[in-house]
Amino acid sequence: MDKLKKAALQTGIHTIAVAGGVSANSGLREALLKEAEKHKWKMYIPPFKYTTDNAAMISITGYFKYLKGEFTTQAAVPYSRVTLK
Repeated sequence: MDKLKKAALQTGIHTIAVAGGVSANSGLREALLKEAEKHKWKMYIPPFKYTTDNAAMISITGYFKYLKGEFTTQAAVPYSRVTLK
């Protein structure tokens, strides 16, 4: 919250949006809304049902790779641009 308040003060921004998995944190949501009221910020936080993170996307990708039989060993070195043959 300290960094957000500092950034808003330095930039003069009064409209703030929070999204992704972090926006599911109820303590953070509460703190953001409290600060928004105090500083007259316009705050955008998605409804809880839309506060997903990358875990679901990674899981479904793994599932489809499993269905195709695309496996490797534990010795594989992670690299984001590799293509399986």
